[in-house]
Amino acid sequence: MAVKKKLDEQSVYSLTEDEVRLKKVKQMIGQGRNPWPYYEPVSSTCKQVIKDFEKKISDLTEYTLAGRLMSVREHGKTIFANIQDRSGNIQLYIRENDLGEERFKYFQNMIDLGDIIWVKGSVFKTKMGEITLKVQNLKLLSKCLHPLPDKFHGLVDIEQKYRQRHLDLISNSESKEKFIRRSKIVQSIREFLLNKDFLEVETPMLHPIAGGAMAKPFVTHHNAYDMDLFLRIAPELYLKRLVIGGLERVFEINRNFRNEGVSTKHNPEFTTLEFYMAHGDYKDGMELTEKLINFVVKKIFGTNKIRYQNMEIDFSAPFKRLTVEESLIQLGGFLADQISEKNIDKTMHRHAIEIGKHAGYGAKLFALFEQRVENKLIQPTFIIGYPVEVSPLAKRDEKNSEITARFELFVAGMELANGFTELNDPFDQAERFRQQVQAKAAGDQEAQDYDQDYIKALEYGLPPTVGVGIGIDRLVMFLTDTPSIKDVILFPTMKKIEE
Repeated sequence: MAVKKKLDEQSVYSLTEDEVRLKKVKQMIGQGRNPWPYYEPVSSTCKQVIKDFEKKISDLTEYTLAGRLMSVREHGKTIFANIQDRSGNIQLYIRENDLGEERFKYFQNMIDLGDIIWVKGSVFKTKMGEITLKVQNLKLLSKCLHPLPDKFHGLVDIEQKYRQRHLDLISNSESKEKFIRRSKIVQSIREFLLNKDFLEVETPMLHPIAGGAMAKPFVTHHNAYDMDLFLRIAPELYLKRLVIGGLERVFEINRNFRNEGVSTKHNPEFTTLEFYMAHGDYKDGMELTEKLINFVVKKIFGTNKIRYQNMEIDFSAPFKRLTVEESLIQLGGFLADQISEKNIDKTMHRHAIEIGKHAGYGAKLFALFEQRVENKLIQPTFIIGYPVEVSPLAKRDEKNSEITARFELFVAGMELANGFTELNDPFDQAERFRQQVQAKAAGDQEAQDYDQDYIKALEYGLPPTVGVGIGIDRLVMFLTDTPSIKDVILFPTMKKIEE
């Protein structure tokens, strides 16, 4: 008999933890217990229970809670444990005398870390000063079949962190707080725009023509119509159709898709805010962008100054403003003569900056800016005076037809926003589309196609309008002190794991 017992013990110890948990599930089912039963009603959250006790504001003598079991410390016939719900966590005090021998043994033998349990009990403060729920009853609500990551180290494997975000959120309170803050940031954006009489709308994700930005699209096929469609690279052309239709202030917070590289600043699927306001220009757009970001930052932090990657960023308005040429001279270290149309090819060659052979002066100037200036724009700075060549949807500047009434906002070396007075001349827009078609034929995969339907819409009259796009993911990066975009997107795009 002793030999059999020893063999049984050896067989148990030889099982993996997954196998042990699965064995418990089979035992439960054999005993008529459902490892995933129907729900039990709860009266409060962990955080609320603690708050009620501290402020003595509740008449409840007992609470019912539900949460994930995160820790267990056994002391004979007494157990201290912690459960975690959406609000936080609370300590549990479990005694055999209170729970009864059968349920106490059931908890000891059948409940594991990671299981979701329901508890009922009263609240008290331990000698160590910790507010605790004294458990009078408990039930298993959902069995966890795998061990959780180490509670002290969380998910060490970065790949696993992104591929199994559920585990990251369970084990890493910092990640959870980032995504809670992300939600609050988006809510505050909506609050600001709705208070400015903007209307939130939704426009198509599937486009017959990839337009609204210079980017390479994802292509899909619609079987019923036997036609190729593109996941949208931007909602711009549809939102402007709405302004033409009389919805003079509209905004959309939604996904864009661009078939481009992945980096700490780029994800193929990303979230943007785009808003359009009739009877305004790019200067109004800059002012509104300043106020919006100022409102959001102050709402989240209570101040306009934040820390991002060991830099103090001051979001107080007004933000600095520089033309492309001014930034190249002041921050890029170039002389005005070096970036002239006559000498720019030599300058680019000297700095090993390559660009398509059909590119004009404006595109070359912009490429030089991207390579030599962008990463030096730390404090919020508006760059204005963009060449027409790289701004196919923006209206020309009133005083200089070679540049557009456009701005981009840069923070900590990253583009955060892009806006301009919208081009509402259908003939000028048609010509720019034709130039884009020529650029695409010459090999530019990011050039736009000719959108005849949009030209037709413009012919009905787009009022003077300003449009602005803001990268939500990047804004969240700044406001959570996060260096990688993957850490602020719940499920970033990942490379397929080879079997």
